[in-house]
Amino acid sequence: MPGFDRISELPESLITQILFYLPTKDSVKTSVLSTRWKNLWLNVPGLDLNYRNFPKEDEEYEEVFINFIDRFLDFKPELRLQKFQANYSQREILGFKDRIGNAINRGIQLLDVVSSTEYREDDGIMYPYFEFMPLDLFTTKTLVSLKLTFWGLNDPGFVSLPCLKAMFLQEIRWSGTMNLEKLVSGCPILEELTLVRYLDEDKLVVTRVRSASLKTFYVPFVYGSYCRSRVPHTVLEIDAPALESMTIKEDHFEKIIVKNLTSLFMIDLDIKFVVKYDSSFDPEDLSKKNEILDFLTGISRARHMIISHKTVKALDRFSKVGSIPKFNNLSRLQAEFPSPLLPILPAFLESFPNLKILILKIKFAKDDETEELNLVNVPRCFISTLECVEIKGLFEWEEEEMKIARYFLENSAVLKKLTLSFIDYPRYASNSDVYEELDKLTKSSRRCQIIVDDD
Repeated sequence: MPGFDRISELPESLITQILFYLPTKDSVKTSVLSTRWKNLWLNVPGLDLNYRNFPKEDEEYEEVFINFIDRFLDFKPELRLQKFQANYSQREILGFKDRIGNAINRGIQLLDVVSSTEYREDDGIMYPYFEFMPLDLFTTKTLVSLKLTFWGLNDPGFVSLPCLKAMFLQEIRWSGTMNLEKLVSGCPILEELTLVRYLDEDKLVVTRVRSASLKTFYVPFVYGSYCRSRVPHTVLEIDAPALESMTIKEDHFEKIIVKNLTSLFMIDLDIKFVVKYDSSFDPEDLSKKNEILDFLTGISRARHMIISHKTVKALDRFSKVGSIPKFNNLSRLQAEFPSPLLPILPAFLESFPNLKILILKIKFAKDDETEELNLVNVPRCFISTLECVEIKGLFEWEEEEMKIARYFLENSAVLKKLTLSFIDYPRYASNSDVYEELDKLTKSSRRCQIIVDDD
């Protein structure tokens, strides 16, 4: 019937579970629907708040923020909470840490809190101020997912998080003897770890990730040049025999040590192995050369690799003084190649003798000075394994682009598909023109299908 309210006919337990997936500010809005809905939002087994949802023109909005949380927590204190999410990243709010402690004691499974990023003056020097998490956090028996941003962590003496599977840590201030290694050691089934390190440390720090259960490790791109100009010399050590996926998108660490990565499936790198902004490592630095060799050897079991143009440049510099180890298990490679480095492509692909899928994104630059492209040598994978090649980032169909396509078509004996992806950009040659020109070439593999499209 028109106008019939089917949602209100649902059981209260189902309605509150639906509201659970909404931000609290939207859940609260349902209280005006009818008398029945007035307090339903208070029965939701989770809180998701942002300080921005409270009017700043009210001078007492911090008190309003705390009172709102208290009303929620006090309504049914026996109710087990599934999540507690809150963002008050602009300033410290007195008493908020106590509310986190209350939520922890209510058996939460997901805790996600963004704290303040205040700076305080001491003897004329500004120091970052971090509020510290309640110690009850470290012995929570129900927590499954933990996300902390701009928090301090004191050493509780003992860490036991038996159900924690996912942890996100951004700009954590470790106090005293507390460190990441101790925290991770108390998480016996941890599977996912995301780390954005705190930049204002003033001493050498070794960050160790040792875990028998960890499957995914992620260092996202966050700071860019700010990070690489301020971060001190630090070491990241990863010892994780169950690790399947590792992504490092930022030069947070001057040195990366990997151990026992026997289960590694995917590696995604956007680093140049040097923290200092706008610089490359010195190929004549023997210790750095050995460090990079050890890292590459440690990840050489991977089956899928993604590397940026920055990492390709670093590997090119390394190859001038050392040999890139063979990645015998690698079947899929996605690489962003600067156009001036295309002449080294054959030698580069020799490190992947069993490659099946190659996604080559060419990074063109107007001011690049490229030597004449002369692709002659044929890597081993061309003879027996390379089945699919996609060349992305093409602007125009000119001599250089033609040479690259011809190189794969004329030398890849088992190639099944060659895809050329052009950036949406006006060009003289149409897709059909490109296809016709390529179709005239002699192909090493008669089964090869040619596809020309736009990104």
